[in-house]
Amino acid sequence: MDSPDTSFLRTLCSLRWLATAGQASAILVATGLLGLDLPQLPLWSGVCVLALFNLYVQLRVHDSDPAPVTAFGHILVDVTVLTWMVGWSGGIANPFGSLFLILIALAALALPLRWTHAVAAACVAGYAVSAIFGLPLHGGYFDSMSLHLWGAAANFLLSSVVVLVFSTRLAAALRERENQLALLRERFVRNEGIVALATHAASVAHELNTPLATMTLLADDIAEQYADDPAMLEDMDTLRGLLVQCRERVLALAAPAEGARSRARVSIGNVLEQWRLVRPTVHLRRNADAPLQLALDPGVGHLLQVLLNNAADAGEQTGHGQVDLDIRIRDDHLYGEVRDYGPGFKANDAAHAALPGTLFNSGKSGGMGVGLALSHATIERLHGELWMRPAEGRGTRVGFRLPLVTMEANP
Repeated sequence: MDSPDTSFLRTLCSLRWLATAGQASAILVATGLLGLDLPQLPLWSGVCVLALFNLYVQLRVHDSDPAPVTAFGHILVDVTVLTWMVGWSGGIANPFGSLFLILIALAALALPLRWTHAVAAACVAGYAVSAIFGLPLHGGYFDSMSLHLWGAAANFLLSSVVVLVFSTRLAAALRERENQLALLRERFVRNEGIVALATHAASVAHELNTPLATMTLLADDIAEQYADDPAMLEDMDTLRGLLVQCRERVLALAAPAEGARSRARVSIGNVLEQWRLVRPTVHLRRNADAPLQLALDPGVGHLLQVLLNNAADAGEQTGHGQVDLDIRIRDDHLYGEVRDYGPGFKANDAAHAALPGTLFNSGKSGGMGVGLALSHATIERLHGELWMRPAEGRGTRVGFRLPLVTMEANP
């Protein structure tokens, strides 16, 4: 995203090309059509200097230091060239001397107050120099008053176009910048809550480790007592599997922050198996060509489980315990879409249903509002995209797109 100063430098470049073309045209018209006796060498030298400077600036605008002092230096060159051109073409009698006001107006839109004052002082000094030392006009087919009036009319039209086009462009760039900053502030508040939640989760994980170990021992003892009951043994196997999964999650939460990036990746098949263990009553229907062996960032595995859980909860509200999953690789991206058979939502509410993923703000009764917020943080970290749309008939489709290159670069 370009900074406001970079956008201002681009605007100055565009204005400078317009000024170069306008000055060249004015010299040709004044000399050829109006018959004025203008000094050609100084005027064309000013045009060439302005054009060469603008070419240099346009080639280096990406490398320029986006600071007000840089923009002030560029405007100072414009003021110097304009002073030169006005001074050699009539001085105070030149109606185009009021173009100094455009530079002041643009500076007021984009620069801090003290730099705007500096630009205004430079423009006043330039206008004074051109007025005091300016060369009077000679020759021509019209009297001086007619020339001044027609020049004032042309100057008004030119100033109107410049102010309208370029000032609105600068204002739009500044508004866009403010919107981006507001979005960044919202993300910062959410991520700050996620960091606090992670710190608290690591503390709670240490406290849960001992009770889970005790529960595992009790489950083994109960299984030994009911060794001759197949139904009980099956239930105890399920219970042990859930306890193992809980202990793995607790150990992951208790891992130090500096080791977060070294955590082992998880495959799509492993994520789906863990989810089936937690939600055995929900039927999962997936595409046959799903890349089950693809290793995922742990955050992507959490994202997939969150979407599956939300879909299962929505389906259970309507008594339809089925979730559809379509996940595939296309064009070096991982595409996934989860479809539920819940009550759904209106099409015009889609934009608000998945964004912005505010922490601790859940649409489900009894929900903590953490899962979707963490999912959004994962999507943003991996430079992906998350969307939500109504499904055919009833229900909702929630999908995501993640670049595989970014996932491999964030182990």
